Amino acid sequence: MAVYLKTVQEVQTGIAGRFKTRRLAMNLTQRELAARSGVTFSSLKRFEREGLIALDSLLNLALVLSCLDDFDKLAAENTPISSTQSLDALLATPARRQRATGRKGHSYGI
Repeated sequence: MAVYLKTVQEVQTGIAGRFKTRRLAMNLTQRELAARSGVTFSSLKRFEREGLIALDSLLNLALVLSCLDDFDKLAAENTPISSTQSLDALLATPARRQRATGRKGHSYGI
C-alpha cells in the first residue's frame, strides 16, 4: 500500500518552484509575468516565495506559462481513485496481531 506523506506546504512550495522555473525558462521577469497574467506583482512574489496564491491568479499564471491544461486533469471523473488511504484512515485501522517467534513450549537451554 502506498502512502503519500507530503504536507500541504511542501506541495505549495513545489508548485511555486515549478512555476518559477517555467517563468525563467520563458525568460520572463516577475514584473513581465505579472503584467501579462493580470496578477499583481506582490501576489506573484508571495507565490514564488511562500507558495500562497488565489486559485484564479494561479490559473491566470498557468495560462501565460502554457500549463493551464494541467489543471483540467485535477480530480477528473475518469481518473481512477488510488488505493492509498489518508493518514487518519491508516491510524484508525487496527494493527494485525503477529505470531510469536519460536516454538510453543520449547525451552532454550534452561
